[in-house]
Amino acid sequence: MGERYRALIVTVSDRASAGVYEDRTGPAVAELLVAHGYEVMGPRVVPDERPEIEAALIAAAEGDVALVLTCGGTGFSPRDVTPEATAAVCERMVPGLPEAMRAASAAVTDRAWLSRATAGIVDRTLVVNLPGSPRAATENLEAVIGPLAHGLDMLRGGPATCGQA
Repeated sequence: MGERYRALIVTVSDRASAGVYEDRTGPAVAELLVAHGYEVMGPRVVPDERPEIEAALIAAAEGDVALVLTCGGTGFSPRDVTPEATAAVCERMVPGLPEAMRAASAAVTDRAWLSRATAGIVDRTLVVNLPGSPRAATENLEAVIGPLAHGLDMLRGGPATCGQA
């Protein structure tokens, strides 16, 4: 990664946003990002409400944040609406990232196939949904941390090096 990209972590959790428990996932993801050279903002904690999730994603794009990682809200619960909020604001979808995360996570647990995580692009901002648990979120992020850097280089106007490995 040539440039040090700004990343925002948005933890989506009714209970963490209400102070019922402390967000442990956002800080775990932040630690991994910092170790890979990202400038991390947040985590910002919002409830499982589409308007609030969408507003956080749009504000990040308007603030020229390169990467937004959401944590939580990707399961089957009726309150899990993070993928829908992400799809609602994204102009282009990036299906390969969640596919890679599910495949890597499936080596650990067959429950990985239940993830509804998605990824997409809002202007020059890449949004990627991660699971809500610290372990699952960091495992999923580790599965795509390399491709993320290259994708951000392309999205943010870096050199066209797609043919070089």
